Amino acid sequence: MSKEIQIYNTLTRQKEVFNPILENHVGMYVCGPTVYGDPHLGHARPGITFDVVFRYLKHSGYKVRYVRNITDAGHLENDADEGEQVIVKKARLEQLEPMEIVQLYTLSYHKAMADLNCLPPSIEPTVTGHIIEQIEMVKQILKNGFAYQVNGTVYLDVNKYNEKYSYGTLSGRNLEDTLEGTRTLDGQSEKKSPVDFAIWIKANPEHIMRWPSPWGEGFPGWHIECSAMSKKYLGETFDIHGGGMDLVFPHHEAEIAQSNASNGCDPANYWMHNNMITVDGKKMGKSLGNFINLEEFFTGSHDKLERAYAPMTIRFFILQAHYRSTVDFSNEALQAAEKGFTKLMNAMETLGQISASENSTYDVNALQKKCYTAMNDDFNTPILIAHLFDGVRIINSVKDGKESLNAADLEQLKTIFNTFITDILGFISHKESSRNDLTNEVMELVLQLRGNAKKSKDFDTADLIRDELDKVGIQIKDEREGSSWEVK
Repeated sequence: MSKEIQIYNTLTRQKEVFNPILENHVGMYVCGPTVYGDPHLGHARPGITFDVVFRYLKHSGYKVRYVRNITDAGHLENDADEGEQVIVKKARLEQLEPMEIVQLYTLSYHKAMADLNCLPPSIEPTVTGHIIEQIEMVKQILKNGFAYQVNGTVYLDVNKYNEKYSYGTLSGRNLEDTLEGTRTLDGQSEKKSPVDFAIWIKANPEHIMRWPSPWGEGFPGWHIECSAMSKKYLGETFDIHGGGMDLVFPHHEAEIAQSNASNGCDPANYWMHNNMITVDGKKMGKSLGNFINLEEFFTGSHDKLERAYAPMTIRFFILQAHYRSTVDFSNEALQAAEKGFTKLMNAMETLGQISASENSTYDVNALQKKCYTAMNDDFNTPILIAHLFDGVRIINSVKDGKESLNAADLEQLKTIFNTFITDILGFISHKESSRNDLTNEVMELVLQLRGNAKKSKDFDTADLIRDELDKVGIQIKDEREGSSWEVK
């Protein structure tokens, strides 16, 4: 097992050998959701991507502290320090308290991540639980001369910052380009420059979510939360910072500026960004109104869906593409992923049933090496899955008597499949899924009713049950020992 992991670093725009700050320890911070709506496929991608990174780092022998935040305050409707907080707006529309919205959608997010078999992070801090830390960081930035206060709002002075540091290192934007692309907004004339951004915002009289500060009652700017919380739990500089590529600018660029302005150092050594989920070539997201939430995928209750798709189908769909490439949603792609996942899990079941021979006709060691090489190459899950399907071919060939494995190689192949399919990729069979306890009970009842029909020689009913189940993607297998079912 090699620790020679290479990570594509957005900061340097190249793959780099991963060397943690502390030997055998990894600090990883990933930007989590703003909880004002049900999680959708766009949330699933970073959740699954960094779950696999977390799993593989742990498998490689590292002790990993994985921090993923919950944004429950401070996120405005746009990135220009204007508009209403999205959670407050949702609460007003739903006639609920903001924290009722936060609780409702935090629970919804956690349930979706559990359905997708994502491990919970080591720490999941919230904005509202770290107001003191954010105020202290704002005070330090002011003390260091990189911010200014106007009428109770504190702005980071980007031009002043750029005199000592380079603003735009992560996104590749220089300050001149950023200025050209920034519009001057009504009511924002109090800024010294349009590129300056708020790190503490004065609350209007009607604003519900507000806290006392040295500058009057207000709330933190969106960007400051991650700088303050990552520092608290991982230190001033940590190993990996992750998130969606839509966060590179302005959010992550602002984090770098805040950390340098406060601590005098960059926050992270490696920046990882997953690409977007697209619908008809456009980013899927709440703000664009083209999203399908995960519960709708699991139940099939959306106009764009031809039928329901199980959580593991969604997980396979996302991991069959490299995390840095776009993934375009379509029913055809999901159905192909469903078939691929079923084929993989069926082979894993077959692997437990085949017998060893005296000699091997297949090099299992070579397969294991290829699997590790794929994961060490920037967590290349599609290449890993391709290698595992080579293993599927061998399993089926052994079952058919065309290939053979000795006892040692058979056990090694079982270890490879368990390690990479279950422990690292996080796949579990549909029958093991937490959502399918009731499904299993119902299917056992259906098989029993069909069995009773066959015993009564009511073959028309037995065949009707089989055919109707086949239409919804469930295959009945009649064998000597009895009948079983599987998702096609």
